[in-house]
Amino acid sequence: MTKKTLVLATHNEHKSEEIKAIIGDLIEIKTLSDLNFNEEIPENGLTLQANALQKAKYIHNILKQNCFADDTGLEVTALHGDPGVFSARYAGEPSNPKNNIRKLLHEMKGITDRTAQFRTVISVIYDEKTYFFEGSVTGRITTEPRGEHGFGYDSVFIPDGYEETFAELSAEEKNKISHRSRALAKLRTFLLEHTR
Repeated sequence: MTKKTLVLATHNEHKSEEIKAIIGDLIEIKTLSDLNFNEEIPENGLTLQANALQKAKYIHNILKQNCFADDTGLEVTALHGDPGVFSARYAGEPSNPKNNIRKLLHEMKGITDRTAQFRTVISVIYDEKTYFFEGSVTGRITTEPRGEHGFGYDSVFIPDGYEETFAELSAEEKNKISHRSRALAKLRTFLLEHTR
């Protein structure tokens, strides 16, 4: 039986590796790099769901293949949910993770409530129908970056039940508990039902 293919609408190689590791060999994940698709994908929605859907629709309309996209935000309680949907470009254009972290820690200076959550929304267009899957993980923001692994805000986020930041955990440990892995587990269940 030929394995079904699902196109991942991202140019982010870190994200691609993480997603492939979690989905496993259930379905063939093709990245935009695999397809030599180098166009910038529009991403100007005001919610994570809107962004995920916008990216998935954009790729689906061009490539005419089953595809999915995700959008992830770090939502900090004391900052009223910011940076949220603007997490990737919190410190402005172009997106720069170190500048984003610097700005976040500056905004959090002197704040004792450091609770936050990472939230991921996945939008899937499969056989011309649209589906959404969501995952989140709660934790707290550190006062300085720690760890060498991961990407984005991983070095300043400690998930509940741990003393290490996401960037101090191995990829395997992070993938067991992360927001993205929780959303992808729901996608995996969906694919199991639809690829038999």
